Amino acid sequence: MEVYQNAALSPEERAKDLLGKMTLQEKVGQLNQRLYGFRIYEREGEKFTLTEEFKEEVNRMGGLGALYGLYRADPWADKDEKTGIVLELSAKAYNMVQKYVIEHSRLGIPMMMSTECPHGHQALGGGLLPVNLAAGATFDPELLLEGYRACGKQLKSGHVELALMSALDMARDPRWGRSEECYSEDPCLAAAMAKAAVTGMQSTGVGSVAKHFCAQGETTGGVNASAARIGERELREIHFPPAKACCEAGVEGIMAAYNEIDGVYCHRNAWLLRDVLRGEMGFDGIVMADGLAVDFLKNTEGDTLHAAVAARSAGVDVSLWDEAFGRLGEAVEKGLLDESQIDEAVLRVLKLKFEKGLFEHPYMEENMLSPEEAGIPEVSLALARESAVLLKNEETVLPLAKKYKKVAVIGYHAADRYCMLGDYTPPVPENECVTVLQGMKQEAPEGVEVSYAMGSGFSEADADEKAKALALAKESDVIVAVVGGSSSRFGGAVFDANGAASKGTGSRSMDCGEGMDTAKVHIPAAQEELVAELARLGKPLVTVVIAGRAYCIEKIENASDAVLYAFYPGPMGGKAVAELLYGSSNPSGRLPVSMPRHVGQIPVCYNYRTSVVPAYCDMTSQPLHTFGEGKSYTTFTGSDVSVTKEENGICVSFTVENTGNMAGTSVPCLYVRKHSGGVVARIKELKAFTRIALAPGEKKEAVFHLTKEELNFVQIPGKLEVICHEYELMLEDGAEKWWAGNVTNL
Repeated sequence: MEVYQNAALSPEERAKDLLGKMTLQEKVGQLNQRLYGFRIYEREGEKFTLTEEFKEEVNRMGGLGALYGLYRADPWADKDEKTGIVLELSAKAYNMVQKYVIEHSRLGIPMMMSTECPHGHQALGGGLLPVNLAAGATFDPELLLEGYRACGKQLKSGHVELALMSALDMARDPRWGRSEECYSEDPCLAAAMAKAAVTGMQSTGVGSVAKHFCAQGETTGGVNASAARIGERELREIHFPPAKACCEAGVEGIMAAYNEIDGVYCHRNAWLLRDVLRGEMGFDGIVMADGLAVDFLKNTEGDTLHAAVAARSAGVDVSLWDEAFGRLGEAVEKGLLDESQIDEAVLRVLKLKFEKGLFEHPYMEENMLSPEEAGIPEVSLALARESAVLLKNEETVLPLAKKYKKVAVIGYHAADRYCMLGDYTPPVPENECVTVLQGMKQEAPEGVEVSYAMGSGFSEADADEKAKALALAKESDVIVAVVGGSSSRFGGAVFDANGAASKGTGSRSMDCGEGMDTAKVHIPAAQEELVAELARLGKPLVTVVIAGRAYCIEKIENASDAVLYAFYPGPMGGKAVAELLYGSSNPSGRLPVSMPRHVGQIPVCYNYRTSVVPAYCDMTSQPLHTFGEGKSYTTFTGSDVSVTKEENGICVSFTVENTGNMAGTSVPCLYVRKHSGGVVARIKELKAFTRIALAPGEKKEAVFHLTKEELNFVQIPGKLEVICHEYELMLEDGAEKWWAGNVTNL
């Protein structure tokens, strides 16, 4: 028996032995992930046939390192229930592909499977969660961990080794179409959620590839993949924390970002991928390229050969769809790259394959679990309940309960399931998704009548539809208008080569998602006009906004008596929204991002530096809503705050009381403002948060511990140490200040 076949040895020992037996071309094959997995097969009935492209690639590379997206199904993949891999045929399809790879690898090396899982599995029958921005609004890392543990169970049963998970991007500009993939504008919250997601996924044995590193959410003008025009301190304070948290969780993969920082693309940035990621953060997994990103380096390197050399030298281990990495062998032969650079990356890939048990268990024995079997819908509903943010509730219009006998539900978004699901969403059958309209009807108290009219299309006004809606609204006791944006690819979107929606083409029902960057940050005008006309009827008006970004909704909010903001809440979102509106659940979501009044205010993040006080001559500089805001149907107070110094920091203890008459959840947040140290401080920075469920009149004590490192300025290696000696602490909930105090000389 060969050494690498001996399961009693360590993965590293086995990987080193196998590496020594491989040819240069076989090594290069392990670093290539060139194929679009959803295009390597054809299906007729229950029969699958492999394409010639797949066979040629395996034969050319002497095997296959990783295969992307075998299960992927969406309009770009062009797979549905008749042409794609359904759950009941998943083992058959997977085993056919794996068998071909192993039998056509001289050394019998199995492939790894990678798949998209930004908020659940992008596959037919894939379980979905609310999008990341919704998860961030929960301020509940523990629940998100359970969500990704459930998703991981499904992926594990599908023999997926690597889940590509949006976790590292920061939502610093709502014009950016991919804002929904971010957890927050705040690094403390984003890091906690990213760490939880990775921990949950990897607890099942599926490795996470956290993306994207680094600063892709900074953007220039909100444009995807544009330059991050920031310095090293901004990188370290805002954009590094999620990656650091993922590394602390033992993340097995990191995906590099498309953007450039100070003129250097992330995919050829050795300081970023080697010095910081591996050297400072201790990362020891694989660095994966984003789709076609290595080929994009032709912009600076001249051709794909030199692009491959630049990316591998900088620290990229595995490619994605590009042609460049296929030329690594040529680069070695021409003396442009030392073979040791190839060996370094191949060793990581092989080690991961041995760790995943691929050599002992390369095949699926049973079909992939359904979402229900994995427990995804239950936790998806719980996340949706906790994520919706109550921004306004005048005259206590909400909860509706039994106050109103005739409820008019108006709006395109009330009845369209895909509007709630976000980008990277597979086809979802109607019976596996609860729309807001369905939820409002199913959850309605006895004696309450719910009626519906669309009012307008997604972006087009229709006189007849509007007339029907206004007539229905006039006969109602209360109006629930459901409006917003959409990342739905199911309305005729056109796609670029990397799967992003082509800019300027989109679809009739898509204004958010990858490729859908916007200059206006408003929901479609037809919907804004509909809300204005409904408001003029003089009926109580509740507006539910379904969104993937922070829209400018001042006009809508002024016209409404109550506003509930729901970042794409997922397939159970309609039930969650209905429960919150009727009052069987109490809103506890808090804004993970600040909301501008006008696009001209952007960036409007709450944690700006104190070097200048924001001010405009033509409008207020204050956002419409700031990070952390969110109301409840009850009220909370914080008291008995005590700050004590500890050996390595401080302890802040306090009491939270529910002073209202309904059970609810408080979300206390501890902020810090630095007052000295030689570096321009931020106006405030979140440092700790928690969720506390309380019955009416109930009190609970809570404690936050902060280390000196968390309180101090970020230290930049090789530069003078910066020490802060005075801090202001602020304890808040819903952006309402409970207490403030100073701490000096820690």
